[in-house]
Amino acid sequence: MVTGAGALGALGIIKAIRRTDAFDPHIVGVDTTPDASGFPLVDTAETVSAGEDFVPDVMDVARRAAVDVIFPLEPTALRSLSEAKPSFKSEDIEVMVSDPSTLSTAMDTGRLYDQLVQHGHQIVPEFCRVSTCGEFVDAVRALGYPDRRVCFKRPASGGVRILDSGVDCSTVLLDEKPNGAVSTLDDVLPVLNETGPFPDLVVMEYLPGEEYSVDVVAREADVPVTVSRSHDDVHARHPYTGTVEEAPELIENARQICALLGVEYNANFRFRYAADGTPKLVKVNPYLSESITACVGAGANIPSLSVQHALGRDLPEVTVDWGTHVTHDWQEIVVSPDKNPTTI
Repeated sequence: MVTGAGALGALGIIKAIRRTDAFDPHIVGVDTTPDASGFPLVDTAETVSAGEDFVPDVMDVARRAAVDVIFPLEPTALRSLSEAKPSFKSEDIEVMVSDPSTLSTAMDTGRLYDQLVQHGHQIVPEFCRVSTCGEFVDAVRALGYPDRRVCFKRPASGGVRILDSGVDCSTVLLDEKPNGAVSTLDDVLPVLNETGPFPDLVVMEYLPGEEYSVDVVAREADVPVTVSRSHDDVHARHPYTGTVEEAPELIENARQICALLGVEYNANFRFRYAADGTPKLVKVNPYLSESITACVGAGANIPSLSVQHALGRDLPEVTVDWGTHVTHDWQEIVVSPDKNPTTI
């Protein structure tokens, strides 16, 4: 079963699972919307409730369909499915997600950075956790503003804001594409002051270098599959084009963090290089990346390998075609009146 059959990247993940010859999948797709984009590609499609009824509905469908493995594709359902793992386990259903304690740390940037610092990891950027306006201003200035760019974000949010004293916000608003979240401190402070109570934030150094990610299949302290790739261009915060490029230092850091956090199944590690050329961890996504098809195209069918891991099978040796360049594009699925799906 894939939950979130309409999630970003679901189409490529479903197709990747079907590409394997390691098993013959019958794929059940569930989503909270009846027209989820992945429904035409699965064998059985069912709509489930959102909110507190989500897990019971998923359990009901899983029982009726005799599901062996549940593969969550939408980040918003990770916590509820993780907390329900013992209930699914009692039904001999494996849920492909890390335990709640691992998720709590991995999905909170402040807690993640704190734990890495406590264990002596140098991969963490300069950062400060703040919870008042005064602390925010002090942290921003301590990191070099207005002479240097500084970033900030909510601990559990993926969106990062950039403070740049030299930016003309009217130009950004009117002339630039809406994927660059750049402001000045003077523009941000009135908004934050009007927010009550003041939000917990992580203020961190701006990393101007290249962006990379590492995708993994992990099981306890073992990380049998790791694939690194550079992001040549990013559109709306999602990798758009990139190259599957071997980065041993980043791969080793990802392995160490997996072992420290106890990551199980999938995770995507985002790195970016600082001005002095050293890599820094931006965030950890403890789930399958929506752009994982880049790895599939380079010979590492991570969705399929993850399912094999969930089934308790030994994983085959993976040969990655380093240097593979990937361009992501949108794909439309058109369903005719007689319910036959086609792709454009």
